[in-house]
Amino acid sequence: MPNFLQAALEITEKASQIPQKYFRTEFDIEHKQDKSPVTIADQETEQFIRKALKTQFPDHAIFGEEFGRETHQSEYEWVIDPIDGTRSFVSGMPLYGMLLVLLKNDQPQLGIIRMPELDEVYVGDGITSTLNQSQALHCSKVTTLENAIIYINEGEKINQQNPALFSQLCSCGRVMRLGYDCYPHALLAAGQVDLVIDYDLKPYDYFPLIPLIEGAGGLITDWQGQPLTMQSRGDVLSAATPELQQQALALLNT
Repeated sequence: MPNFLQAALEITEKASQIPQKYFRTEFDIEHKQDKSPVTIADQETEQFIRKALKTQFPDHAIFGEEFGRETHQSEYEWVIDPIDGTRSFVSGMPLYGMLLVLLKNDQPQLGIIRMPELDEVYVGDGITSTLNQSQALHCSKVTTLENAIIYINEGEKINQQNPALFSQLCSCGRVMRLGYDCYPHALLAAGQVDLVIDYDLKPYDYFPLIPLIEGAGGLITDWQGQPLTMQSRGDVLSAATPELQQQALALLNT
């Protein structure tokens, strides 16, 4: 998919200048019905990406976090998260990301995680994955929870819903960190992290991760081990190896 890839890289590279312009400056913060924050940077970034995609691929459908879904009679659909980690963004944390994925008949074909403040772009097509288009990415070979480097994303939400599970998760692994947003998943594709347990995600949060993690040799499913779809609840598990995935699934479903 060279034409799609080149277009997506160029569009997201230009779009990343928008949140960079606002980062660590003063701007208004609004809150959506689900209490999540949204800023002018989120909205302007998605508008830019949408306009650029419509120019290059006028027949493709588009689904974005901020402005919803525009359907077309096309097998292709672009899914956008303009700023993945708005809470990080508004608090001056440079680990917010930009997510873009191309679906074909609802199946992820090409996923991009761009980290504007780190000058890193992670790309996967389900077969191969790269960092900055030059470094091939491979997940680690860790097979046991006790030896794993684990990230628990959205930990406070997990603790609110299931404090016993959260306590168990916090006692796992050789190294355990609490995190947020897309970057721990990118680190898993890069072989730096072995397991990421995530919670309450939306399709624009998890679809871009799938081609990247699978292209690096990893696995990404829901907490029951099922493939992620538009109808998934949003409980996401990324694992470096099948053995590690099975141990994590057993823990999540005890």
